[in-house]
Parts: sequence; C-alpha cells; structure tokens
Amino acid sequence: MIPRLSLALFLGLATSPATLPAADASPLLLDAVVASVKGRYPPWLAALIEQDIMNGRARQALGSFDTSLSASGIFHPAGYYDGTSGYVAVEQPLSFWGGGVYGGYRFSGGFLADYDKNRTEENGQAMIGFRLPILRDGTLDKRRADLYKARIDQELADPFILRQQLDFIRTATISYYNWIAAGYRVQLATQLLEIARNRQTAITEMVARGAQAPIVKIDNERLVISRELALVSARRLVEAHGIELSLFYRDASDQPIRPASNQIPTAFPPVNGPGPEQLPNDIAKALMFRPEIRRVELNIEKNAIDQRLAKNNLLPNLDLSLEANQAIGPQSQKDIDRTELEARIDLKVPLQRREAKGRLAVAEGQFTQLMRDRQFVRDQITATVQDAHSALQAARDQIKQTDRNVELAEQLEKAESARFDQGAADLLALQIREQATFDARLIQLQAKADFFRALANYRASIAADAPTSLASP
Repeated sequence: MIPRLSLALFLGLATSPATLPAADASPLLLDAVVASVKGRYPPWLAALIEQDIMNGRARQALGSFDTSLSASGIFHPAGYYDGTSGYVAVEQPLSFWGGGVYGGYRFSGGFLADYDKNRTEENGQAMIGFRLPILRDGTLDKRRADLYKARIDQELADPFILRQQLDFIRTATISYYNWIAAGYRVQLATQLLEIARNRQTAITEMVARGAQAPIVKIDNERLVISRELALVSARRLVEAHGIELSLFYRDASDQPIRPASNQIPTAFPPVNGPGPEQLPNDIAKALMFRPEIRRVELNIEKNAIDQRLAKNNLLPNLDLSLEANQAIGPQSQKDIDRTELEARIDLKVPLQRREAKGRLAVAEGQFTQLMRDRQFVRDQITATVQDAHSALQAARDQIKQTDRNVELAEQLEKAESARFDQGAADLLALQIREQATFDARLIQLQAKADFFRALANYRASIAADAPTSLASP
C-alpha cells in the first residue's frame, strides 16, 4: 500500500494549465480514462466518421436511381425541310428488375417529311413508356450491384469502428497502469533514499565517537547522491507516463489532462482474472464478437454480389420497350393517329463474352481467397486468445513468486541492519541487502503491472469491451 500523500510530497511534478489541481484531485480510476477515450479521444472520434463516409457512399450509389429530366430540340436552318421538333421528358430508373419508366411531351412545327417520326399534331403529343430488360440486367445490373455493395460498406464501418475502439481502450489501459507503476516506483525510490539519509545522521554520530571510520560517512554520502539520482530518473519516468496518459484522459473541451501525482490510486486493483476453465468459452466469445470475423463475412457477401453480376453479364441483352403517345388537341393530320402504341424488342448477343468470363473468374478467385482468409482469421483469433491467456496466467504466477521474494529480501535486510547497528557488519554489506530488497520490490511492482497489462491484452483479444450494437451477430 502506497500512501497518496507521500507520493504527492515526493513526486514534485510540474503542473501545467491542463493538469488537474493536486489539492482537490481524487484518485484517477481506469473507468474514467476509458470513459474519456469513448467520449473525447480524437482518433476515436475520427473513427466514428467512417460511418458518415459510408453513409455518403450509399447515398452516392442511390444517385443512379435519381429521376432525370431531359430535353432535346432539332432545327433545320437549311435544306428542303425547315421544320422543328423537340421533346421534354422525365425518366425514373427502376430499383427492381432494371429498366425504367418515362413520360413527357413531344412537339413539332413547320414542314417535316411524312416519314419523320418526330412529326406530331399541331399541339404536340404526350408520351409515356417503359424499358424492361428480360435477360441481362434483369435480376441484377451494375447500378443495383453498386447500391447493394454500398449498403454492405455501411455495415463494414461497424467492424472498423469496433477494431479501433478495442485498440484504443487496450492502449489507454496499458498507459494507465504504466503511469501507476511509475508512481509506485517513485515511492520505492523515495523510501530507499530516506533510509540512506536517516542513516547519515547516525553514522555522523558514530564517527564522532570513533565507532566508525570517516570513510564510512563518505561512502554513505555517495550512496545518498546515487539514490537521489535514481529518484530523479523515477520522477522523470512517471512524468513521461503521465504525459502519455493525458492523450487519452481529456476534459469537457477535449483538451488533454495530465493527471496529478496525488491522483495515483493507493494500490493496484485486486489480482483477478479468468482461470483455465474459462478459456474455451472466451475463445468462442472472441470468434463471435471480434470485428475481424464480421469484416471477412461482409466481404464474402460483397463477393457474392460480384459473382452474380459477372454471371448476369454472360447473358445476352434482350430488352422490351413499350411506348404510348396521345395527341393533344383536335386531329389535323390523317396519317397520325390520336393514340399510338409502339412495342419493341432488342437483342444483342456478345459472341466471345470474354469480359464477362474474365470478371467471373476474378470474382470466383477472390471468393476462394476470402474463404482462406476467414479460416486463417479464425485460427489467428484463437491463437491470440490462447497467447493472451497464457501471458495472463504467467503474470499471475509471477506475482506469487515475487511476493515471497520480497519477504525473504526484507528478512535479510533486517538481519543485516541489526548486525550493522551492533558493529558486526560493514556498510557495503548493508547496502547490498537494501538494494536487493529494492530490486525485489521493483520486480514485484513490475509483475503486478505486467498482470494488468496482460489483462488489457486479454480483454481486447476476446472483445470484452465490444458494444452489442457493433458486435457480430
């Protein structure tokens, strides 16, 4: 247990406008850092824009089905016929079975040939019609394929965002525990320095009485300086980790907050974590919620659309069109009926069909790649979870060993200190014992920090922080 007050006294970190007031600051907990990441971390906010980008692309794909207005005019400034003609029409592409419907107005004036299809009654004629593909572009065409894939891209934004969120939370968590461990290191270095300083007074008295040689006092002074240097290095380390943590911990205006020294919690959280019996369930959870799986599955859906489109392009074009025209006003020309109906069938057959066959071969090859990719992703996720779980268990075991190591080192240091006080041991032997205890405590501190860093990696590997709205179904 490391008192926050002593940390505040000995860390002595410089404050900045973005640092919380040390006097009023409460312990900074991991939940506050994670909440800041989810609400204010700039790269996370940038990742969320991916959804807006994909929505824009889906809207762009819908543009292929926009209603269009078209107009045309024909003039004969020279020649035997001096008539004019034109039309204005509105066309609406269909989002089912291709084709489209249209309607408008056609007119002509002046002298035109009797066989000119643009010739109308004096007041023109209304027209309405549709075009419908029977074979190619019937069940699917490029416009609908692009729209379907754009909608899948909208869903692909979710795995991307989730992957970013998991990585940011993991990185922020590791940064948080690095900061805590650095703060505890300062505490240990401070305690070690105070031991040497307190002993300096006793040694001075012993030298004055002739109980110790003057060189012992000089040696201890050297030890004090070396430990002061170690404390400076420890303070610099906690300051560096605090600056790093400020990238994730931000205020309401999204500005970084460098946490103050008295915000360091008094101790690490309890060492709890999943046992070996939980590993199979966690692997199954990872295979369900990890965004990489969802990403590959959505890409397989996009590939299925590419294959359908390629097979569609193998078909011949067989298009049916039907147009009805209705004259406006009284009939004045005998060779033009007031109501006309025209049906048309167009057939176009590409003989080699190399473009379509090549497109299909590409789509089928990509499908094979995606299936291989999906299997490897599943294997990779399983291996990642197993490795993270192994690291977590090893860190837990190390903590038990380091606890015992600290106990033994403290016992030896106390025994050596008692011998020194009795004059039965020299200062060098005591320094060695003190350094051994310090090193043992550092190893213990590192083991606990390793455990919580490993826990952060493990939680990321099983997507423990994945929101259900972004997770794979």
